[in-house]
Amino acid sequence: MTAKVGQLYGVAKAILDPLIRFGWRLDVRGLEHVPATGGAIVAPNHLSVIDHFVVGAALNRRITYVGKAEYLDSWKTRYLFPAMGMIPIDRGGGSAAQRALDAAARLLESGDLFGIYPEGTRSRDGDLHKGHTGVARLALRTMSPIIPVGLQGTDDVQPPDSPFPRPFRMMRVSFGAPVDVTRYADRVDDRLVLRQITDEVMFEIGRLSGQRYVDTYANRSDSAEALPAETARVEGPAGEPRRSSAEVLSSAS
Repeated sequence: MTAKVGQLYGVAKAILDPLIRFGWRLDVRGLEHVPATGGAIVAPNHLSVIDHFVVGAALNRRITYVGKAEYLDSWKTRYLFPAMGMIPIDRGGGSAAQRALDAAARLLESGDLFGIYPEGTRSRDGDLHKGHTGVARLALRTMSPIIPVGLQGTDDVQPPDSPFPRPFRMMRVSFGAPVDVTRYADRVDDRLVLRQITDEVMFEIGRLSGQRYVDTYANRSDSAEALPAETARVEGPAGEPRRSSAEVLSSAS
């Protein structure tokens, strides 16, 4: 049986945080931008598989992500990911997008932090890629602020396809000022507004991370398509294209 979602979050954090700070130099900036209470969306760039743990180590509050249910099939992640607060979502069905959106909305409305990578998958070229609008859709539904986060150095610690992290290197987590979406309260279904909010968040992430922005989705180029698929993306029904958590949330009505 898998661990209940978040049941061991405090224990896992108490073990992992000191390990991260002992094994690497972690520089945390802008933590004052994260509200002490209340729901908020934490939106980092995505460079490495360890990003989840680094953001969690930088925060003083619990953060929850939506992740693919297939993580529960592996002994390596079956207990750790749910214990750290990951909500498993089966994204293979037609209602998967709505289930993911509902789960995230419930968390935010109960006053928790919810994490989502707007790019949808790790950047293999180091650039910051175009964001999916799921982050804006979720923010407008719950009227939650979006906190942009710039990660630096996590891809140096554990590059794509590297099985183990490399110790004693520098990582930086920079939290930016929250993006307030309440000014769009009367335009929650406007696609132009969704794109405008998302682009504003991506601009702030780029400013914090120092990455070059490219106006294409991650893993959309021909060269990227030839690379192994990102673990946070799964096949849709009947051969539909792979979808990430960000894409799933973007497609929810």
